Amino acid sequence: MPAGIEPFTFDFPDAELGDLRARIQAARWPDRETVGDQSQGTQLATIQQLARYWAADYDWRNVEAKLKAQPHFTTEIDGLDIRFIHVRSKHENALPLILTHGWPGSIIQTLNIIGPLTDPTAHGGDASDAFHLVLPSIPGYGFSGKPTSTGWGPERIARAWAVLMERLGYAHYTAQGGDWGAIITDLMGAQAPPGLAGIHTNLAGAVPSDIDQALAAGKPLPAGIPAPTADEQRAIDQLIFLYSHAYYAYTMATLPQSLTALADSPVGLAAFMLDPGVELITRAYGGESDILTRDDVLDNITFYWLTNTAISAARLYAENTSPFLAVKGVDLPAAVSVFPNELYTPPKSWAQQAYPNLVHYNKLPKGGHFPAWEQPELFVDEVRTGLRPLRATAAGTARS
Repeated sequence: MPAGIEPFTFDFPDAELGDLRARIQAARWPDRETVGDQSQGTQLATIQQLARYWAADYDWRNVEAKLKAQPHFTTEIDGLDIRFIHVRSKHENALPLILTHGWPGSIIQTLNIIGPLTDPTAHGGDASDAFHLVLPSIPGYGFSGKPTSTGWGPERIARAWAVLMERLGYAHYTAQGGDWGAIITDLMGAQAPPGLAGIHTNLAGAVPSDIDQALAAGKPLPAGIPAPTADEQRAIDQLIFLYSHAYYAYTMATLPQSLTALADSPVGLAAFMLDPGVELITRAYGGESDILTRDDVLDNITFYWLTNTAISAARLYAENTSPFLAVKGVDLPAAVSVFPNELYTPPKSWAQQAYPNLVHYNKLPKGGHFPAWEQPELFVDEVRTGLRPLRATAAGTARS
């Protein structure tokens, strides 16, 4: 095992799960919303349905067993404990990949892609598409340490991930991410540490800076820019809606500590995480059949509750100084996958400008903000295809 890397184990006692159920059952409910849609937030009927199932029928131990079946490790980087899953492929010349989650996500949402990415021959793939997979929890999220002082923004995390991959012995590797993971991955690409061969993103930081600044400020498009194409206009319309409705992000960015109720009430935490903008999650509790089950949704929320990371995770928004979706200056090879129900769907023209070394761009038929969770088969295929051009130059191996 590389120096500075230690195994990590965890356990959540029955008493903690009993306390969780008791808090759910003791919830005090607000009045019903005064509209017939989700425009006022998570609807009362949805959160009450979730609570009933959570308290009476949900079993955390099922996903806990899946988590424990993975090899967990810990290492200290820049004074903070970083916890991560590290799965080495059995296949020769597997490509190292560090894959980063987002908010309100976690390593829980990556469990179904570990097998196909690391052992493709057991999942209908070819050995030449194998990956050595590193799945870290972002600082303040999941099992990783919670920063006790300011300064742990995405830029610092990107640098820490480069340290982690070097410490694991990977001389050449790739990076992937969505949501915060996409921002961290873009920043890794912009920082271009010596071992990083290229990146894959499912939330491209591709919005031209002048357009992004205008839309984020609620202003008209800058004068003198070319007339947008149909795809560009669609992305602009999506961004206008996003920037005028992402109130959860503004709250976490300005007053994360004022969300203390999320650490005290599991029902409050769930209502906040069931953001109406993430429609697939709320549909799981609205009677619609989709790839996510009620247990999938509660696995992720319960993980936040048991690790008490609602506030520490929210602080990442306050730490961030980078534009969420604007160009970051990535010159390394980059692959972009566009899922139709994402926050915005970057047109190829923007992706080509943002990533001058674009090696892959593809629009998918379905999927949204959490494709590794929602559409694992499509996601795995995109990661394999998008990073395939980099294998000739990044067939790194780890020191034993």
